[in-house]
Amino acid sequence: MTAGLALAMAVGVAGCGTGSDKSENFINIATGGTAGTYYPIGGAIAEVINKNVNGANAAAQSTGASVANINMLADGQVEMAIVQNDITYYAVNGTDMFDKKVENLRGMASLYPETCQFVTLRDSGIMSIADLKGKRVAVGAAGSGVEANVRQILKAYNLTYDDIDEQFLSFAEGANALKDGTVDVACVTAGYPTASIQDVASQRNIRLIPLEEDKITALTIDYPFYTRTVVPGGTYQGFDGEIPTVSVMAILVATDKMDDKTGYDVTKAIFTNVTHLATAHSAAKYIDKKTGLAGMGFIKMNAGAEKFLKEQ
Repeated sequence: MTAGLALAMAVGVAGCGTGSDKSENFINIATGGTAGTYYPIGGAIAEVINKNVNGANAAAQSTGASVANINMLADGQVEMAIVQNDITYYAVNGTDMFDKKVENLRGMASLYPETCQFVTLRDSGIMSIADLKGKRVAVGAAGSGVEANVRQILKAYNLTYDDIDEQFLSFAEGANALKDGTVDVACVTAGYPTASIQDVASQRNIRLIPLEEDKITALTIDYPFYTRTVVPGGTYQGFDGEIPTVSVMAILVATDKMDDKTGYDVTKAIFTNVTHLATAHSAAKYIDKKTGLAGMGFIKMNAGAEKFLKEQ
């Protein structure tokens, strides 16, 4: 038998409808771009679900991240998604980029902080967000969570897109443009260290742009989903300075179609396998049951997930 015929037969067997297949619980997880944090962590979450939840068949897929993920949940294209809590807040309340409330969302768990990082080259002369006036700035994909963060942070400095040359580029695109010198700053909201920034730092001397303390305070007052964060020195190659900034939370969201038992089992699988998740991306080391409900007060929870998180 040829290898090709063997493969074809294997695929055919796998695709045959059987009684057991009908009870299989498919869980498609929307994540983000391959250069970000959601994609590797989402893949690891799919692995632990498949190994620990009976009947589950989970798979992660690369997407346009938070806003796209909410829309995919709303349309029933996926069963779960990793999403920024600020974007979920807008969706639940029907504000900002959502013109109506998304009613079918259910919270699963808060995962880890996602840090707003403004990256420039060390010789750019850009030392503050105030210096972005007139500069070419990769603000994230149009309508993305990153772009929403950039708008809000610019506003804290009395800046708008009228003051900068905004370029709607993804994580990977922004990193490449920064390396090529076609943008002055690339903006990323992700758990650190972020792969796209590491890539730039491996080839060019970079600087993360700090936020001043009064601006951080103003942001946390105006937007309660923000928290003050310090990116430790040495997070990225060749850059040792500590950088004060703000973070949102990466949270796991499902739809109201997920039953409570599956919600419990999935959440248990995640929080009892954090060590494995951290092998996919170091941001996952911050996943902790103690903070599993952080930043989730605005969304109705899956009852099973909430039960697990509240258990001693």
